[in-house]
Amino acid sequence: MTMNDNTQASARDDTLRGDADAANRLLLVVEDDAALSRTLVRSFERRGYRVISTDSLEGVQKLLEDHSPGYAVVDLKLHGEASGLACVQTLHEHDADMLIVVLTGFASIATAVEAIKLGACHYLAKPSNTDDIERAFQLTQGNAEVALAHRQASIKTLEWERIHEMLVATDFNISEAARRLGMHRRTLARKLDKRRVS
Repeated sequence: MTMNDNTQASARDDTLRGDADAANRLLLVVEDDAALSRTLVRSFERRGYRVISTDSLEGVQKLLEDHSPGYAVVDLKLHGEASGLACVQTLHEHDADMLIVVLTGFASIATAVEAIKLGACHYLAKPSNTDDIERAFQLTQGNAEVALAHRQASIKTLEWERIHEMLVATDFNISEAARRLGMHRRTLARKLDKRRVS
């Protein structure tokens, strides 16, 4: 897959390249829906970010040769063989401090958990607006403990959603749901008891 023709960098990129603050405000959008990509690019540029965009893993790799974004917004489901997960992993390997928000339009809870494990700081369900995305970035800035607490909360929420999905799929048969989830029946029962109390 080649880089989208809409792959773009802000014209201000070259003039601000030497400025450390400007480098931190560089945002990468990885989205294969051209209309949504344009909307995100414009919205973030209006907020003072310098924005580059692409629609593929190959595009991400090419852009990282010349750019070091401090932020990234990645669509989980991209066309072609490479998913957004591969992009998240590539971005995190390039810069472990980059704040990466994953957008998902599908009920792919396990994949969202995997994205967080690979280095995303947060995931949001589509449709999410620029305010939602920027808020997700801010939740992880400044205090590492806050970032870790938030990440753990996200994983717990995802785990509960997965448990609930499996319970519904098994007509609330705890033994069968536990088997499908790969956990002991008593472990699932304890999780359900804790959830009822809280």
